[in-house]
Amino acid sequence: MGWYEENPLPSLQLIEKTGLKSNARIFNAGAGATTLVDELLKNGFQNIIINDLSSTAIELLKNRLGEKASDLQWIEDDLTNPKELQSLKEIDLWHDRAVLHFFHTPQEQKTYFDLVRKVVKPEGFVIIAAFNLEGATSCSGLPVFRYNAEMIKERIGEDFELIEAFDYTYTMPSKNTREYVYTLFKRKK
Repeated sequence: MGWYEENPLPSLQLIEKTGLKSNARIFNAGAGATTLVDELLKNGFQNIIINDLSSTAIELLKNRLGEKASDLQWIEDDLTNPKELQSLKEIDLWHDRAVLHFFHTPQEQKTYFDLVRKVVKPEGFVIIAAFNLEGATSCSGLPVFRYNAEMIKERIGEDFELIEAFDYTYTMPSKNTREYVYTLFKRKK
């Protein structure tokens, strides 16, 4: 759980910039033990889709949320070999913090970005936060693929406009730091 983020402030600041209404369909990719969902609920968002590959992570998050969990949609699926995720439609916001950088092969990355392009609606938003080029080469014993904003922009495609990008240093619970690049894209009409 080294990637656990107690306060998702950078994500919340980017979400605020989107101006999304409370009924917006928000997809949280690879949610893990995220506290972002708690903050989204506090801010009145009602249409949140939580995804993770791990049934254990989903159960832990459901247990932590308690009765609020029944108000959310839960999808246990693999972003690099999606089944149920393929049926998603009209996503207003795709949010990924610390998932994309675990996909190393060109095919995994292609599948991920193909899914983003398939499910995010015109004028929808995408937030991706991944290890930047100065960031760690591994996380929790797993190798990572590092990015800058231009690399993400190239992979997401010309249908998306880069609205904002910034580097961010995250301090882990262990007090080690990780260098991220945060990006906010808007899909063109």
